[in-house]
Amino acid sequence: MEIQILETKKGCGVAAADKAAEVLKEAIAARGSACFVSATGESQFEFLRALTGKRSIDWGRTTMFHLDEYIGLPEDHPAGFRFYLRERLIDPVKPGEVHLIRGDADDPYAECRRLSTLFSGKSIDVSFVGIGENGHLAFNDPPADFETEEPYIVVELDEACRRQQLGEGWFASLEEVPGRAISMSIRQIMKSRTIICTVPDKRKAEAMKHCLEGEISAYHPASILRRHSSVFMYLDRDSASLLENKPGR
Repeated sequence: MEIQILETKKGCGVAAADKAAEVLKEAIAARGSACFVSATGESQFEFLRALTGKRSIDWGRTTMFHLDEYIGLPEDHPAGFRFYLRERLIDPVKPGEVHLIRGDADDPYAECRRLSTLFSGKSIDVSFVGIGENGHLAFNDPPADFETEEPYIVVELDEACRRQQLGEGWFASLEEVPGRAISMSIRQIMKSRTIICTVPDKRKAEAMKHCLEGEISAYHPASILRRHSSVFMYLDRDSASLLENKPGR
């Protein structure tokens, strides 16, 4: 795992976007196309702003998969991740193929099966992810399922996760935050050739300490990233503030 600590949230996002552009362009040059997974949330604002400004990427030769989505929210709900991705990524750069999670499907388990079939014959060049205040990776809240081989699963959201969504201003009350979601599974994320993880903000500091310096555990889901051979993690000084072993020491 390569960890960089930047001074600011913006610097964190820009550095991550530089690496993401490098990986995408290398994949396109080597194989003619690139397949990527995109996260959402406040932690990805600066990253996506910088990434979508990189016109040197041949976006028409990319395929995008969606990391996670609430169950029950319509596609045009402002707090929904489909809305977020269309506004901040899909409409600005127009990837060649886009596979979004239909969180309002009548049967979320059938939706998981539909999404899973889309992976047939595909491999993910790079996944863009963040880490939650509770240490979750995608919507795999603790204790996360480290064993399932299903690419997408239905998950229950814990209160800490739901309170994070409320605190970031996506919902007006805790009662409005959905209690379930469809999430890419831990093992599917770990199958990515490269993972770029962007985690700014002081409120993520405790999670980063557990995930980077504690035991690798389902109770700190993002700790599993330490078992991946190609992870690039970008923190700002606030999210790295509790780390004892900072890079460069």
